[in-house]
Formats: sequence, structure tokens, C-alpha cells
Amino acid sequence: MKFAKKYLLIPFMLMILLTVTACSETTETAKNSSNKITFGLIGSIDAIPMIIAEDQGYFQKHNVEVELQSFKSAKDRDAAFQGGNLDGIISDLIAIGLYNEAGFDVKITGSTTGSFVFLSNPSITDIHDLKGKNVIVSKNTSIEYTLDKALESVGLTADDITKEEVPSIPTRLELLNNNQADAAVLPEPFVTMGLHAGLNALTSTDALHLDPFITAFTQESIEKKGPEIIAFYEAYDEAVDYLNTHAIDEYMDIVIEKIGYPEELKEQIKLPEFRKNSLAKEEDIASAFDWLKSKKLLTKELKPVDVLSNIATK
Repeated sequence: MKFAKKYLLIPFMLMILLTVTACSETTETAKNSSNKITFGLIGSIDAIPMIIAEDQGYFQKHNVEVELQSFKSAKDRDAAFQGGNLDGIISDLIAIGLYNEAGFDVKITGSTTGSFVFLSNPSITDIHDLKGKNVIVSKNTSIEYTLDKALESVGLTADDITKEEVPSIPTRLELLNNNQADAAVLPEPFVTMGLHAGLNALTSTDALHLDPFITAFTQESIEKKGPEIIAFYEAYDEAVDYLNTHAIDEYMDIVIEKIGYPEELKEQIKLPEFRKNSLAKEEDIASAFDWLKSKKLLTKELKPVDVLSNIATK
């Protein structure tokens, strides 16, 4: 009788074991599928597709939870990123080189539609006029990289001007507007604000054929949240489609709110045709890394392939 009872219990125990295993697998699957993406932004035009993806519900549509965190400076964004509080960020090729030089394993997973414009006070109408002048800059950044490339394009060097460190973008614009500096490289919306105040546009990343604007994720996040990152970019691409097929009036309010354009400049805001996600070009990465090496900020033998991940561009 005991023998019979013993073997009658075996199917029952197997059923419990299978049920527990199935529940565990379901729980683990649910846990993995609910991995939240935390993504860092700085208010600029290349953040607009992410903002639209959130506003139009595209992240939800693609079954990914995304928390967008906005920062007022690259310094604050980088502190959060390197502190492990962000999975990915809008960034640039110069920052990617510096991250990896410091041993922070970050990969380029996409590119954005960004732009910098070289603005000057009204008395300066040509880059050649900058010789001997004071240019405010955020040193060791893509802003300084753009400045040096702009000077190089007309046969000038950094030695021909005086660079003054001013990390705060709003402060740079204020100094220009108050004629306390001669020129600066700025992103939107500060470009529109500066032009409205009477500043001159000398050149831009578009005119110089520079494209340092990228998105990036940590290698750890790529390994742990691969499906979520893919979904993030699927939502991004859908937001790009929306932006390129809808009148700006339909989403102007969210742009003004999130990017920081003044309400009074509503009629002057012009946006580019946004590009769907793609990897940065290797020649652009090599150019940025060469600049870092020339300034002795990059000592590692980093190749473009070392900092690229095609997880979302297959």
C-alpha cells in the first residue's frame, strides 16, 4: 500500500514542478519584456523625434517603456550616464571617444539630425574676421571640434583666435548678445534666438559637412536590453515619419515646451527633414578621433568599428 502511494505521488510532484518552472519562466519573460529604457536628452532639435515618440504613444505601441530624462548641460547628462542612471543618450562623436578613453564601454547605436551654427556679433561677417578675436567655447567637446574645423576650412588655426571657456549654452548666447564676446558655436533653439537678436551666421556643421550627432547606449544595456533598444528605435523611426509628413503647427506646442523655444519666436522656428536611424559613418568617427588625438585627449588606438553597434540598424 505504501509502495502504491509512493508512486502515485510522483505524477503529482512532477505536475507541481512543471507548474512552478512554467511560472518562473513566465515571470522571467515578463521581467525581461518590461525592462525600462532610461534615455538622456538635452533640449535640441535632435531630441524632437524622441519627444514625438513619447507624445504620440509610439513607445507604447512598440511595447517598450521609455523614461526620457532632460538635462540642461552635457556635464549633468554625462554625470548621470557614467553614474549608471541612464541606458542611453543623445551624444556626439567627441564624447564617445572620451568615454572609451576613460574605460566607459559605450557604443554608437544610431545617429540623429543635429546642427551647430557658428554665430558672431553684427560687426563680424566672415570667419576670416575672427583673427585675433575672442570666441567662447565649451572645450574638449564637439562644439570646440566644430570651431576648429570651421577655422581650418578658411586656413586659420586655433592659434589665430582666443578661446574662452564658457560651458553654459545660455550664457554663451547672453555674452554674444551683450557684445562681450565676438563669436560662439551654438545649437538650436539658441541659434534662432541669436539670429532674432541680430547675430550673424558664419557657417554651420551642415555647410562644413560635419556630422558628429549620434545616439549611444552602454554595452551593458545593449546586452541586457537588446529587444527594448530595438523597439526604441522602431518608435523613433515612426516619429520621424510623423515629423516629415505633418505640418509643424500640429506639434509646435510640444516642441516649444520641451525644447525651450520662446513662444514669441513661434513663427520663426524652422525644422530640418529628419532622418531615420542609421549608424554614424566611419569617416566621421575617424575624423573626430583624429582631432582628439591631436589634443592628446585620446591615447587608445580606437577604431570606428570598436565603438559601433548595429543592434538597431540591421
